[in-house]
Amino acid sequence: MNPQIAWRARPTLAWEWPLRANPQIAVAAGARAGAARRMREDGAVTRLIVIRHAEAAGVLGLPDRERPLTAAGESAARAAGAQIRPLKPELVLCSPAVRARRTAELLGLDAPIEIEPVIYHGDSDDLIDLLCRTDQGIGTLALVGHNPAVSRLVWELTGRECDAFPPGGYAVIDLNGSWAEAGPGRGTLVSFHRPHQG
Repeated sequence: MNPQIAWRARPTLAWEWPLRANPQIAVAAGARAGAARRMREDGAVTRLIVIRHAEAAGVLGLPDRERPLTAAGESAARAAGAQIRPLKPELVLCSPAVRARRTAELLGLDAPIEIEPVIYHGDSDDLIDLLCRTDQGIGTLALVGHNPAVSRLVWELTGRECDAFPPGGYAVIDLNGSWAEAGPGRGTLVSFHRPHQG
């Protein structure tokens, strides 16, 4: 077992991303964009990197939670790690599923990995609750999870929706406020990245 991974029991290539505005959130998100930009200029940023696990194999008879990455998925995870490392996440929250844990390992981030069971079975509201419990001393957090929860999380936080959040893709979001204030319309989408196999 990777000693950097802890089990917690508590309940670059940027490509165009097809986006649609959430009409209920777009106005509020737009109004906060200037404040979020000012926070970045001041260096006081609360940043979330939402990562969908890389491509997984479908193995007959194997439980969903045990599905491994394909060779292409492993390559894509390594390539994503090369892009994410300069963002210097301080903590990685990860689903217990094998494909998510392997993705987190292959990213090669200089940050501890904490396994959060709710990321595997929860929805976007559960993920927001998880963010709200994040240590306020953490500036940049990475979360490795599954669809549809990860794409819905981006939608809830930023008012932006993607037609497809592919395996190995990730979104970078700046939050307007602390982790405890995470919620609908409280983030600005900085960038979205599709998987690149390197």
